[in-house]
Amino acid sequence: MDYLLQVKIGALFGLLLLTLLFGLIPARIKWFRDTNGTELHRTVLSLISCFAGGVFLAACLLDIIPDYLSDISAELDVRKVETSFPLAEFIMAAGFFMVLILERIVLNCREAAVSQEERSPLLADNRNGHGHGHGTNPDLEGSGQHVHVDFQAHSPFRSFMLFLSLSLHSVFEGLAIGLQSTDSKVLEICIAILVHKTIIVFSLSVKLVQSAVRPLWVAAYISVFAMMSPIGIAIGISVMEAKLAEGALIQAVLEGLAAGTFIYITFLEILPHELNSPGKQLLKVLFILLGFSIMATLTFIG
Repeated sequence: MDYLLQVKIGALFGLLLLTLLFGLIPARIKWFRDTNGTELHRTVLSLISCFAGGVFLAACLLDIIPDYLSDISAELDVRKVETSFPLAEFIMAAGFFMVLILERIVLNCREAAVSQEERSPLLADNRNGHGHGHGTNPDLEGSGQHVHVDFQAHSPFRSFMLFLSLSLHSVFEGLAIGLQSTDSKVLEICIAILVHKTIIVFSLSVKLVQSAVRPLWVAAYISVFAMMSPIGIAIGISVMEAKLAEGALIQAVLEGLAAGTFIYITFLEILPHELNSPGKQLLKVLFILLGFSIMATLTFIG
């Protein structure tokens, strides 16, 4: 077993165990059933999420996209494919829209299935000045969660749809790790995903607990969610290890789809959510720059 494969397998188990750890903390502590946390708790989560956003931004712009463009260009040259159409960028856009469409389908199914009784508290909250358009609790604007997370509606069905939507992201995040060809890139992307996913799984677990989901089901949800990124890593490893005749091209296309996923997560979820929420704006920007700078430094020194 070569060193690169060992690093990827280590990343697989590291993501699995740490996600389980952070996801089961709220399920085991009674305090999370009674409160949404203190202001300090929300601020810390928000700043960590900003740091993760900076890490994702650097990983996306400085590592994933340049490597993908280089790989797809080389494969097109080998196959003597000449076109004025920006094919490489189109593949990235396909990855972006694939995640966007899947998520919108999930959310549309959730909205269609929710009863009028479940929606009425949301409308009441909006009339009371909580008008974020989706019933979002302003007290949790800094909780490090995705913008599509609806904290105000504590129903088990909505929690399940939230879990399903986040799981789709995790598979593609893991795919980006499994497709890397150097151990340094694996570690950089793994750090980015690890910081991001620990915040997400922690918040997801809080949401499940507050939705009165049974403890056994909370553990099942968190366990399945924890396995999603490792499954993506395993798929990426399988593609690279298969060494198919078209393996390099398949790898390059999957890298492009994964790059589109990273663009979606970074620019439509993490950064807008944190920067659009009130309070400590300069400090948030500082933490974004800190995460970006650390990753940029690691990239610069090789």
